[in-house]
Amino acid sequence: MKKILYELYEDAKNISNKDPAAKNIWYVIFLYQGFHILIFYRIGHFLYKHKLYFLARLISQIARFLTGIEIHPGAKIGRRLFIDHGMGIVIGETASIGNDCTIYHGVTLGGTGKDKFKRHPDLGNNVMVGCGAKILGPIKVGNNVKIGANAVVTKSIEDNVTVVGIPGKIVEKV
Repeated sequence: MKKILYELYEDAKNISNKDPAAKNIWYVIFLYQGFHILIFYRIGHFLYKHKLYFLARLISQIARFLTGIEIHPGAKIGRRLFIDHGMGIVIGETASIGNDCTIYHGVTLGGTGKDKFKRHPDLGNNVMVGCGAKILGPIKVGNNVKIGANAVVTKSIEDNVTVVGIPGKIVEKV
C-alpha cells in the first residue's frame, strides 16, 4: 500500500508540473479526473494481480462511470502518467504504458479483434499520444515517440519519431 501511495503522489506531482492550468498539487488531487482514474486503476490493478478479478473489474467500471476513462485493471501502467482532459480514453487489458507518458482525450489503446492473447499495444517511455489517436493491436511504440491527434497506428514504431495521419506515418525523426 505504501508503494501505491508513493506512486500516486508522484502522479499528482507530475501532473501539477506538466499542466500550466494546475495551480498546485491540491488542484490535481481534488479536481483532475486524470488523477482520479489513476487512484482507481492502481487499486484495481493490485486486486487484479492478486486474482480478485471481479472486484478489480467492478472498481474499473465505477471509475469509468465517474471519470469517463476506461482502463482495464489488467493493463500495465508505469510511473508518472499524465492523462490530460481524459474523457473517452480506453486502455485495453493487455496494453502497457511506460514511464512519463502523456495521453490526451479520446485515445484508444485497443485491439483489432484478430489476436487472442496479447491484443493491445505497448507504449515505451516518454510517449505523447494526441487527442483522438487510435493505437491498435499487439504493436510496440518506441521511446520518445509523439503520435499526432486522430492518427491511426497499427504497426510498430521505432524510437524518437513523430507519427501522424491515417494510417500513421513517420513525419519526423529526432
